[in-house]
Amino acid sequence: MHTAPPLRARARPWLSALALVAAAGSRGAAQDPWRSALYPYVYFHTSDGLWGAAHYGLTRPVGFVDRPEPDAAALNVDAGASSEGSYAVVLDARAPGSWPGWRAGVTLTAARDNRLGYYGLGNDTPYAPDSVTPSTPFFYRVSRSYESAVATIQRRVFGPLRALAGVTIERTDFRALPGASAFRRDVASDRVDSTTIPFTDEAVRAGLVLDTRDNELDPHAGVLVEGLFASGSRYTRTTAALRGYAHPLARLVVAGRLAGERMGGSPPLASELRMESSEGSFLALGGYHSLRGDYDARFVGPGKLLGDIEARYVLFSVPSLLEVIVVAFYDTGRVFGPGEAFRLTVTGLHQSGGGEVAIRFLRNSLLVVGGGSDGEGTQFLFGTQWSY
Repeated sequence: MHTAPPLRARARPWLSALALVAAAGSRGAAQDPWRSALYPYVYFHTSDGLWGAAHYGLTRPVGFVDRPEPDAAALNVDAGASSEGSYAVVLDARAPGSWPGWRAGVTLTAARDNRLGYYGLGNDTPYAPDSVTPSTPFFYRVSRSYESAVATIQRRVFGPLRALAGVTIERTDFRALPGASAFRRDVASDRVDSTTIPFTDEAVRAGLVLDTRDNELDPHAGVLVEGLFASGSRYTRTTAALRGYAHPLARLVVAGRLAGERMGGSPPLASELRMESSEGSFLALGGYHSLRGDYDARFVGPGKLLGDIEARYVLFSVPSLLEVIVVAFYDTGRVFGPGEAFRLTVTGLHQSGGGEVAIRFLRNSLLVVGGGSDGEGTQFLFGTQWSY
């Protein structure tokens, strides 16, 4: 997971505005005090090398009532840069528990993935190690930069069912790295439409979310079912996903996910790289939130099918303070290329597996490190939330 670098001066008004949005729900009622945290950290990412980052968080707790939301409202700023020229600045304001029946969120991002994977389009893109030579070290890499603003609002319909609406504005650009590459080849052959580089996307989305999880940050039981539809520049996107969590033993949680997505119209590369969810879009397929044993963006297509299962075992616990969790996971999935119909199938699936160690602090902090493999190599994993 990428985090981000020092804020530019022009971002400061955004920070002030987001603080007001996050705090608005507290007016007129007795509230728990806001709590702040500031800390630096470093981590390693397989594609981007060593990252140096910092996190600032301002949160208002949900109080003493046991609720699934990690907090009533929060403003988080993450900034960092990597040794390979990547960076990210993320400002996230959310209010999942400030107004009865409502939740809202706004996320602003400015980032560059300077070593993003690009192997071609479709499910059968090959990986030939001898294509990577001293003169072509970036044959399977491309630099992607993007700036985005995402706003989402959800309203409880009844029980655990919520209606969702949102809007996204995003500008994405790609830059070929030095030497021959699969990206240069596909742009030259018009397999990647050069008129969509850079690409500005203006999208609206709506859907239904059924959420019975007992804890949103670290679920032990329940399900999350999503049905989403989005309409963007040159494309439509339909996404369905089911996540389930079971607690068969006192220290064991078994989690699983099945998700599928179909895109219509003429989606550009920038849009095909993402998969939608009610908690925010993520890179797919390949990377921490999809096929964890595969390089980021290993498989790209307008249709996506994804399945995961994992076992999370609590190795050490200090109640309400700290948990150390070991994880074994197995991921599988595939993409459907342009003109190929999405379908539920076991044909052409790619697999990866591995393990993780997670540390949970208090109620609303989680750190995950691990590794995964797909037969093409091993990926180092880092995240500040579960993969799903």
